[in-house]
Amino acid sequence: MKKKDILKIVLLLIFPVIFNIFFYVIGGTQHNTSVWISYVFVHIAYLSLIIAPKLISQGKSQAVFGFTLYAVTTVYFIIAFVIAVLFILIAPEKHTAALLLQLLLTAIYIAVFISNIMFNERTATAEEARQVEIAYVKDAAAKLKELKAGINDRNTKKAVERVYDSVYSSPVKSHPSLSQLESDILQSIDRLASLSFTANPDDIINLAKDIENMANERNSQLKMLN
Repeated sequence: MKKKDILKIVLLLIFPVIFNIFFYVIGGTQHNTSVWISYVFVHIAYLSLIIAPKLISQGKSQAVFGFTLYAVTTVYFIIAFVIAVLFILIAPEKHTAALLLQLLLTAIYIAVFISNIMFNERTATAEEARQVEIAYVKDAAAKLKELKAGINDRNTKKAVERVYDSVYSSPVKSHPSLSQLESDILQSIDRLASLSFTANPDDIINLAKDIENMANERNSQLKMLN
């Protein structure tokens, strides 16, 4: 086990160890039900603090996701801890209030926590889709830019520049139904790059026109879909 992991475990154990020392040294082992209920919920609330970071959605906004979930969990822990300590100190004979308060608080926390996770998952999915959409324009434009830089023939270079302008100015927003067409465009650009080393200018110009038509067709379909 790495030193970092050991230190992390030690840090996580500080609260439960100190809490249990105070609990048993000051109060002993003989307690009524309300106190034991409070004792258990303190540990449940603390456990939620440990588990919460592991449920954070991955994505561009991961820091925001983490802050929100951890803030919700921290508030839950503080409230649960304060309520539990009050019941431990008062130690009422009836345990109903201690149980119901903690159950209600935990239920509210779980509902808010799950709602945040669901929202974060949707946001992360949308971000991932956005990155895929941007990748089509970014990758295609980058390949065409590199390709036209290596072409010396004037007419051929103009044909590739028209394709580049068409792709570069394309909307980054996409649609699932256009994925195949976008894939075909990217594959055709790869073919265009390989042709530039072996084929005559006319073949390159014809393929460039085909790619330009496909790019324009993609943009036209996208307008209709949106």
